[in-house]
Order: sequence, then structure tokens, then C-alpha cells
Amino acid sequence: MNRLHKWYCGSSQWRKHLQDGILPRVLKGVALSGNVLEIGPGLGIATEQLAAGGTPVTVVELDPALAQRLRHRFAPSRVRVVQGDGTALPFADGSIDIVVCTTMLHHIPASSLQDALFAEVRRVLRPGGTFTGSDSVSSLLFRLAHIGDDMTLVDAAALPQRLEAAGFTEVDVWTHPAVFTFRGRAAA
Repeated sequence: MNRLHKWYCGSSQWRKHLQDGILPRVLKGVALSGNVLEIGPGLGIATEQLAAGGTPVTVVELDPALAQRLRHRFAPSRVRVVQGDGTALPFADGSIDIVVCTTMLHHIPASSLQDALFAEVRRVLRPGGTFTGSDSVSSLLFRLAHIGDDMTLVDAAALPQRLEAAGFTEVDVWTHPAVFTFRGRAAA
């Protein structure tokens, strides 16, 4: 991430937007229980809310420095931090109940890698498990904030077909002014 982007993702404005606006939509109707996995937690702002209910959360973070920062930030009894790639998750088939990713898909450098992440999430989810998340809708400010960053926008209108191709059913995508949220269930 460029410096502006890093600064914003650590700001109180972003924290409020994520915790009060995005996460309630992403988690609506989702009971955080069982094995919960978050992919791409970044600074861990969403992780705070995911782990607040008492269910331990595992996070997979690609960036080694961010993974180390998360290890220092959260008690290992609440949050298990794995430094790794969402397209090659180190978990057994069908071992996860819920996977969450918030506003990180656009950081994956190619749509083919996004599809690989979707397939990998499907592999680790138990049949009937939930994949839920969000990402940003393009705008001038969004594009300016990502100068020098990896930015592969996700077309919200095409996302249902992409998730279904990866093995998800009951796929829903809701578009809001600056963000879209999505949910799908792992097919049996």
C-alpha cells in the first residue's frame, strides 16, 4: 500500500466506516461460531470486531510485517495469525465454518488470482459454510488512493457468476454507494 492508503486504513475515519458501516452489512445474519477465518486483515480493524464475541479467529495475512504486527496486537488465545497467501490456504478441506474478507479483494493483482482465492476458500469451507465480505466500488478518490498499489477492481455484477463457478450457492451481492457486500454458501 502507498503511504496515503496506509495512513487512511489506520485512521479513526476508516475504523468508524468499517466497524459501523461495512461490517454490520457483511456480518448481518452470520453467527460467528466454529472455525472463523479472516483473509487479508491488514491492520486488524475488522479482526477486532470478529474476535470481540469470544470466538477465536484465525487470520491469514500475506504481508510478513503486518502479520508480525497482528501477532503483537492480539492475544494468541483470541486471534491466531498465519502469514500466508489466500490462494494457498494451509488448512484441511472442509475445516472452516466461516470465511470473512473485507475490502481486500482489489489488492489481489489479477482477477485470475481472485478466482483462485474463491476456489481456495470453497475448498477449506465445510459444506454449507459461509463466505462473506466486501470490497470497494470504483471512484476517482478510490483510484487516487491506490496510485502505486496493486488494484484489480472486482465487478460486483459479475461476482455472483464467479463465486458460483468456484462452488458457491445462495450467492447474493448488495451494492451500496462506495462498497459492495457479498455472501455465498459452500455447496455440498
